[in-house]
Amino acid sequence: MPGPSSKVAPFRSFTDWVRDIFSFIIDPLANLIARSGVHPNVLTFSGFVGNAIGAFLLANGNFLWGGLIILLMGPIDALDGATARARGDLSPWGAFVDSTVDRWSESVIMLGLLVHYTLNGATQESVLVLLALVGSFMVSYTRARAESLGFSASIGVLTRLERYLVLAPALVFGHPEFALWIIAPLANITAVQRILHVRRNWYQQRMPKSDAHIRHQR
Repeated sequence: MPGPSSKVAPFRSFTDWVRDIFSFIIDPLANLIARSGVHPNVLTFSGFVGNAIGAFLLANGNFLWGGLIILLMGPIDALDGATARARGDLSPWGAFVDSTVDRWSESVIMLGLLVHYTLNGATQESVLVLLALVGSFMVSYTRARAESLGFSASIGVLTRLERYLVLAPALVFGHPEFALWIIAPLANITAVQRILHVRRNWYQQRMPKSDAHIRHQR
């Protein structure tokens, strides 16, 4: 029996577009890593460790080196999935580990910023970090919950890749507050966009049944 998303065309996200554009770099590297025998989960956890080190530097106010490390961890996030595909090892378990560790990676970066701003009495920036973190989690949660119900929700103005592209350069240039002013509102707006998207698809799915029921009553 078709699920709720059966009548909804697949959405090509910005992340998908970037992955296609840089596939000429990512795919050969992934094939090389796969031939070396490195498991994709090793890349996933290596990325988390790197982000944790970067977050520690952020907490101590070293935005340049912390930002550079976090910037370098970005490609690893693309390589773990590509390596799994190259190994023919795609699985629900691997996808679960990848998305879960991604949430930890993003959280630890925000934690580093929160520690820095809290220790320096920067209340406004601390609040922005919390709003950005809440929005980021809601973006991920709305997609995961939608997909568990059979809907697609890979839409919105600020998905994880966009958040990374906004935050990492701002860290390197020493002004993460600029990125937080973007991420805090737009991440939460993205979550609302996904909620409205699922709502629209749900009612589109129900409409034919409702119309048929009305005609039957007449």
